[in-house]
Amino acid sequence: MANSILTKKILIYELIGFLITTLVLWIDEVFDLPHKLLGAAATPVNWIESIFESALVLALGAFIIFLSWRFLKQIKYLGGFLPVCSFCKRIRIGEDWAPIEQYIKDHSEAEFSHSLCPECLKKHYGEFLQKDEKYIT
Repeated sequence: MANSILTKKILIYELIGFLITTLVLWIDEVFDLPHKLLGAAATPVNWIESIFESALVLALGAFIIFLSWRFLKQIKYLGGFLPVCSFCKRIRIGEDWAPIEQYIKDHSEAEFSHSLCPECLKKHYGEFLQKDEKYIT
């Protein structure tokens, strides 16, 4: 749900940007901004050119918004509270409990690789490390 809200916000911001660009094109054409602001030669309003430029900007905007929507559909992310057991680190999914790795893999594009931190290595395999130091990596 939060993903669709974020997607809508991004697409609305893009749409607003293209509408502002179109508005600036019309303001420039109607008020002849280069003439008034920069002292350039005055030019008459060219309605056909303005309509053509506006259509191009809006078509480009529609295409970019469509591509953004397709890409945003593919993005997966985790959000909110995730109920995790303090001991076994399994996650509650409704009434069931599952390994957190499986949950994250199912709800994102993340892959897991397991290893041992130095503290756990000593705690759980310390007896082997004391006998043969070649196990330390």
